[in-house]
Amino acid sequence: QVQLIESGGGLVQAGGSLRLSCAASGRTVSGYALGWFRQAPGEEREFVAGISRSGGSTDYVDSVKGRFAISRDNAKNTVDLQMNSLKPEDTAVYYCAAKGVALFSSYVPRSENSMEYWGKGTLVTVSS
Repeated sequence: QVQLIESGGGLVQAGGSLRLSCAASGRTVSGYALGWFRQAPGEEREFVAGISRSGGSTDYVDSVKGRFAISRDNAKNTVDLQMNSLKPEDTAVYYCAAKGVALFSSYVPRSENSMEYWGKGTLVTVSS
């Protein structure tokens, strides 16, 4: 079992930045591909960013490319999401998630259906 706890959410003005962090406990995240997802009010949860087990491969939803950056620190058991140039449409609850993968896997998660473990989320509100 992996427990994931997100932090770093809050209220920010449009154009501002936030850094979300997800800390894992129970097991090291080094054996997992990791992802960030979000759910806006009245919307379905969507993929935001994913990173492979080694950190060598990443992917983003088109709407955040060039503004968000996902990173991981396997030694610290964390995965972060740096969010710059925030827009009101980025307002959502952000979740981190993990999926166990094989050694040397370059898999990058993009679908919430493939994820095994989830955090409870952190709220990001971007005001206009």
